[in-house]
Amino acid sequence: MSVLVNKAAPDFTATTVFPNNEIKDLTLSDYKGKYVVLFFYPLDFTFVCPSEIIAFDHRLEAFKKRNVEVLGVSVDSQYSHLAWKNTTINNGGIGNVQFPLIADLDKTISQNYDVLSDNKVAFRGSFLIDKEGLVQHQVVNNLPLGRNIDEMIRMVDALQFNEEHGDVCPAGWQKGEDGMKGSTDGVADYLTKNSEKL
Repeated sequence: MSVLVNKAAPDFTATTVFPNNEIKDLTLSDYKGKYVVLFFYPLDFTFVCPSEIIAFDHRLEAFKKRNVEVLGVSVDSQYSHLAWKNTTINNGGIGNVQFPLIADLDKTISQNYDVLSDNKVAFRGSFLIDKEGLVQHQVVNNLPLGRNIDEMIRMVDALQFNEEHGDVCPAGWQKGEDGMKGSTDGVADYLTKNSEKL
């Protein structure tokens, strides 16, 4: 498994179903200047996947408030994505989710992000890409293990806090809490005040 953290996110251009159901190409590098959450899921019309996609969609405003674009990827075709969007939630579909779904039919994107399982489907890989196109956070779950979308929002908050203040974010840090100075004195001060809460 490749660790892409602190490396340039592999660029790609791929056929995509956009929120208005238009099908056209999307190029990742066109999003430079914005934060991007790029997440991979195994397949359309499966079981854990719709719960994650709907959870991302329910939190889309929270991401947008943070200048974050959410992009989903699977090895399905654009036509499968569109059919799944056109299937109601109570029939196992995802409804008209409002972020792009990228078709990785030749599995190249999944390979470049090293999330391809047995050359078949993608693991549940999540990548937080900063405004310069660098990967700042990645996590990969096995197929049965659904991810926590709120944790990705927390990672966005931590990254933006660090960029703004220079302070580092200790274990369990939440938006609105104090950070820690990245120094011996900083850690001593933080632990003196907060170690019991860790």
